[in-house]
Amino acid sequence: MLVKRADYSTIRPYTVGMVEFFIGKSLNSAVRSDRITVVQLTVVIPTYNEALNLPKLVDDLFTLPLEGLQVLIVDDNSPDGTGEDADNLKERYRGRLSVIHRQGKLGLGSAYLHGFRQALDSGTEAVAQMDADFSHPPEMLLTMLDTLSSCDVVVGSRYISGGSVDKKWPLWRKALSAFGNFYARTILWLPVRDVTSGFKVWRRDTLLGMPLQRVRSNGYAFQIEMTYLAHRLGYRVQEVPFYFPDREWGESKMSFRIQAEAALRVWQMRFEYRELSTAS
Repeated sequence: MLVKRADYSTIRPYTVGMVEFFIGKSLNSAVRSDRITVVQLTVVIPTYNEALNLPKLVDDLFTLPLEGLQVLIVDDNSPDGTGEDADNLKERYRGRLSVIHRQGKLGLGSAYLHGFRQALDSGTEAVAQMDADFSHPPEMLLTMLDTLSSCDVVVGSRYISGGSVDKKWPLWRKALSAFGNFYARTILWLPVRDVTSGFKVWRRDTLLGMPLQRVRSNGYAFQIEMTYLAHRLGYRVQEVPFYFPDREWGESKMSFRIQAEAALRVWQMRFEYRELSTAS
């Protein structure tokens, strides 16, 4: 069944600081004027063994000038105590931070989907996804939110003008990352340059309009599948450049198995979503 994109013809802007958003008529009862100054952005952060990064990342997020900011941590029973750190942060930022504890290492894709559903159930107006290792700069959320006023999903991009990866990366790693993007873009005919980026901000109605129950990728390929699905449904995808630094603490979760899943999944996506037509 074809899933149609949301209708934004009745949507009007409102502002948080210098950041414009769009809100539909469903919130009219809460609006006192054409402009309101509070919006709820929920940042979903999956974690597994990120005890060295998570507390500082959360502190940095809550220094941003975003009055309605909420943080949702999805921890996969990290053996290094990340889950306990998340609970301590929940006490420190009471009412602004939530934690989902899962029973084991269930995968990146399912962690994000779990977090997205809880964030949407809370009534949030925008959902950000980002890594816990500082490869996604928290301050970039301000630029991404500003860009969200004219599109449906914003992608932090390493592969457009102004974007780049860590200068300390060896040549083979840069080549592997660039080829992975070229491979997925070519097979899926995607106009997005950084299809593997995990740094995104979604409008609420965009996520609600996507058949998330059909998303099967659970590793690296999850990022590709979500971008491809948004494109197939005709949502407006806008990239903004950012510098992608390597993690300073902790270990990367990338593995050969995750890379192999991504290589296979892009072919499966072409057939699984073939009934969805891109908007002209």
